[in-house]
Amino acid sequence: MRRLLPIVCAAGILGSSVAATTASGASGLRVGITDDAWLEFGPSTLEARAARLKTLGADVTRVALEWPVIQPTRDTYAWERTDALLEALRTAGIVPVLSVWGTPAWANGGGRPNVAPSSAATFATFARAAAERYPWVRHWIIWNEPNQRRWLNPPSPVAYVTKLLNPAAAAIKSVIPKAAIAGGSTAPRGSQGGISPVDFIRGMGRAGARLDAYAHHPHPLSPAETPLTGGCKNCLTITLATLERLLDETRKAFGPRTRIWLSEVGFQTNPPDRILGVTWARQAQSLAEAQYRAYSGSRVDMLIQYLVRDEPRIDAWQSGLETTSGRAKPASLGFSLPLVQVSRNGSATKLWGQVRVGKGARPYVLQRRVGAAWRAVGSGGRTTARGFFTLTVRVEKGAQLRLLDPVTRRSSPALVVK
Repeated sequence: MRRLLPIVCAAGILGSSVAATTASGASGLRVGITDDAWLEFGPSTLEARAARLKTLGADVTRVALEWPVIQPTRDTYAWERTDALLEALRTAGIVPVLSVWGTPAWANGGGRPNVAPSSAATFATFARAAAERYPWVRHWIIWNEPNQRRWLNPPSPVAYVTKLLNPAAAAIKSVIPKAAIAGGSTAPRGSQGGISPVDFIRGMGRAGARLDAYAHHPHPLSPAETPLTGGCKNCLTITLATLERLLDETRKAFGPRTRIWLSEVGFQTNPPDRILGVTWARQAQSLAEAQYRAYSGSRVDMLIQYLVRDEPRIDAWQSGLETTSGRAKPASLGFSLPLVQVSRNGSATKLWGQVRVGKGARPYVLQRRVGAAWRAVGSGGRTTARGFFTLTVRVEKGAQLRLLDPVTRRSSPALVVK
């Protein structure tokens, strides 16, 4: 049996009040999930699915507001789908983030949904109608990945700002003055025929973008990359590993008060994806590290996990918290109970974590694996009002730790000390 070394906490002895990290802008970090297909068509009822998101610990959920679907003709609106989704989320106590995207053929000369409208006024009219329909929604994102040709053709930051972002922002704020409008929603790279997120941000700045927040999708670009390591330091791509680049570029383009929404991030798994996937254990740890990365980033207000359930096509996304058959991956607990090793000095190992489910200061217990059993380290502690905590323990390299929520009796995946 390994000897349990003495414990040192951020506020003294474990069991005392645990000091919380108060990184600038991060204490109010909201973490959520987006999966429109699962939310609308998944198993059980819509109300049960929304409640499941809350049980997982989701603060927010991004919902697509597709203009071609809602307004298929100039004089016809079909709000019923969105009405039902938003009402279910509101009942579950989850904050919706509406992502407005797509152009109906009647508004762009018969083009595909990824072609901007011929007139900015038509998009503004739709955005205003949406705001009038949902005046209680405070978080709005304009378009999806406009730096990639798949989503905006051609992917022009000038067209995006003048025909989409600025007209929609003005229209929404005319109805909801306190609405927070996010622009960008860029992909981590431009892909073929696209524009890098760095160049797109700079182009938006030159075009006079009006926004409260900048949204970005910092997906990893290789299985070897994690939220804390890797990433191309000299490229024009932006992932979680290069989050400082996003903070720096948005500060220069839009000002130091611009908030950051990491509105889509996912870690694909093997199985089933043998090319881009990581192990289930690595996905769980990456998702925990993503939350810590967002928490630590100045001006970051939001992080949204991409998918509850894997998509059925293998060439699609396999970043869900569960498989296509509904089998839970360890990441479902990594989402709800993130536990991350922040630093290590000798045997002193600094940890960061969160108990996502619950309100106010919450109890937690750190456990260590001893043989086949898990045993409490100290007498437990309490989180901040938002569920966060930091502490330092003295353990040797290779020790296995986990976070236990004594209320739900759920525990995090094992963290192996490095």
